[in-house]
Amino acid sequence: MFPIRDHNPSAGTPFVTIGLIVLNVVVFLAMLGLNMDERAMSGFLLDWSLIPQQVSQGQGWHGLVTSMFLHGGFLHLIGNMLFLWIFGDNLEDAFGPLKFLLFYLLCGIGAGLAHVLAAPWSGVPTVGASGAIAGVLGGYLLLFPRARVDVLVIFIVFFRVFTVPAWLMLGVWFGLQIANGSVADIEGGGVAYWAHAGGFVFGLVFALPAWLKRGAAGYWRATKGAPPHPEAQYRMIRTSVPRVKRRR
Repeated sequence: MFPIRDHNPSAGTPFVTIGLIVLNVVVFLAMLGLNMDERAMSGFLLDWSLIPQQVSQGQGWHGLVTSMFLHGGFLHLIGNMLFLWIFGDNLEDAFGPLKFLLFYLLCGIGAGLAHVLAAPWSGVPTVGASGAIAGVLGGYLLLFPRARVDVLVIFIVFFRVFTVPAWLMLGVWFGLQIANGSVADIEGGGVAYWAHAGGFVFGLVFALPAWLKRGAAGYWRATKGAPPHPEAQYRMIRTSVPRVKRRR
């Protein structure tokens, strides 16, 4: 299940969101040259990724920040940037550029600390913006729980786009992080699910002041959980491929 867009247009150009995406892409492209030298790549990751074991020993604290701008592959990068593009612009609208940037960084740091608590003696380098973006998802859920989101559902050979409320899509996503994190604790795995879950919770907490300022539950009642402005309308593009009737 992948979100492809929401129906929640931003009021202006989300410069910080765009800047974060550009920075992540630039750093990733700069890292491609290290792929040809395994030793250089290993040294780079040891220097700049998040390594829970080091943090537990009072070292490598900078990795809580630098790791959120590193990615392990094209799909890792594209998936994270897609989520940031869809949900980040609306929080930037709600908070303002500078406060949103601070919110993003704090969520990323909180997610990293959650990962350290979950695996304090792990020596595996951890990279990715997923924790910070999970915080964006948590903040979005609090402010716009009934914003409509178009998700692409893929099941073997079945492909279809559904429009669902944000609370459903994000709730399912959060539940999967908890479930997968519990399984990973038993079987092991290469995804920092507890960093995702922790970032999501930090996003909810850090978005509370903005929600309270708007009237808390009264804001939800006034907007019915939807964005406080007209939603975007999308027209489905009809295919020119003719239908072929099944023979009986």
